Amino acid sequence: MMKPIQAGLLGIGTVGSGTFHVLRRNQEEIRGRAGRGIEITMVADLDVARARSIVGPGVQVVNDARAVIANPDIDIVIELIGGYGLAKTLVLEAIAAGKHVVTANKALLAVHGTEIFAAAHAKGVMVAFEAAVAGGIPIIKALREGLTANRIQWIAGIINGTTNFILSEMRDKGLDFDAALKDAQRLGYAEADPTFDIEGVDAAHKVTLMSAIAFGIPVQFDKAYVEGITRLGAADIQYAEQLGYRIKLLGITKRTDRGVELRVHPSLVPAKRLIANVEGAMNAVMVQGDAVGTTLYYGKGAGSEPTASAVIADLVDITRLHTADAAHRVPHLAFQPGAMSSAPVLPMSEVVTAYYLRLRVADEAGVLARVTGILAGAGISIDAMLQREADEVSNEGGAQPGGPVPSTDLIILTHDTREGTMNDALAQMQALPTVLAPITRIRKEELA
Repeated sequence: MMKPIQAGLLGIGTVGSGTFHVLRRNQEEIRGRAGRGIEITMVADLDVARARSIVGPGVQVVNDARAVIANPDIDIVIELIGGYGLAKTLVLEAIAAGKHVVTANKALLAVHGTEIFAAAHAKGVMVAFEAAVAGGIPIIKALREGLTANRIQWIAGIINGTTNFILSEMRDKGLDFDAALKDAQRLGYAEADPTFDIEGVDAAHKVTLMSAIAFGIPVQFDKAYVEGITRLGAADIQYAEQLGYRIKLLGITKRTDRGVELRVHPSLVPAKRLIANVEGAMNAVMVQGDAVGTTLYYGKGAGSEPTASAVIADLVDITRLHTADAAHRVPHLAFQPGAMSSAPVLPMSEVVTAYYLRLRVADEAGVLARVTGILAGAGISIDAMLQREADEVSNEGGAQPGGPVPSTDLIILTHDTREGTMNDALAQMQALPTVLAPITRIRKEELA
């Protein structure tokens, strides 16, 4: 039997401790699958005492990550520190030292992946990152290996548990965003500073990685369109429901004749789609391939052991391939470096999708005709329409001296339209004196 492969762990927080425990608990099974044992023999963490209490005797604990990288007995470095700064330096140093790297750091790879993968390729080592996207769901392996026969057409995913939990709360309890966020923080689903999650940045990091793997393009986070859920109102969730839709924050990437769409934003999804029924902090990713059709991957997107499941799968992969020559491994971004595509990422104004519009308008004759006239003039066709008595109490933009203006909510669903065309039409509608508040625009994806 070959001697166990040795891994060093940088950061033993939630995911790190889960990785340590699952690896120890399932070591027989893992050895049977990997062909040799895998052991974490060294841990670096600033809180040495806490780290020692987790790993017990027999594991070396240090407070300096560089000591792990410098140890010639360590074959694989597991980076679970997070962030762009120190983590980037350490990952590049580990690669330079000839170590394979396993990381859950989606931010690092989405922003600096091109440089990191090039360094790893030059050095003949692997950088594995299954845990960086959708926690315990093996979506990276599915895209890189399981679906490799397919020309992938699009991916749409609920890939941030915090925002999905908040949207589920808003829908179930009729809450506004602020109240649902406070709930999520109280229950530990949202961090004290939830910006990365609620503004869509975390989801954009993840969809950037999936987009690169699906379409053979470099990682280009800076080209992604990113919009979060902070401006969604309880009213929109209710109106969407009445029209047969749920609102989800989706990461979407799509192949078109003109280039690749890469975007994160709230979307109306038909309530009958499986993905529309993914509730709470769960994640789900839909992938459309030309041969296989639509596939759906569902599971826990975060948490100690679900994420550890993905980290350890990467450790097993590296252990199996440690002896294989570098040219015959699955490439980092699925395509051989010489076969990458130069398809551009489209600006949001060039994206084609359908829309949900909500206009708070004065309740008087001729308003509807003017609004539909602007849409018709722009060549935008209407799919469905609702008119609802607006709640005068909320009176978002219409308080006049002498009491509120009687107003009504106009909800319009459109057919597919270019975003740039819609932007122009929205500007014209917003300028109408009878439109009393900022217009709400949410994109709509049929995902058929």
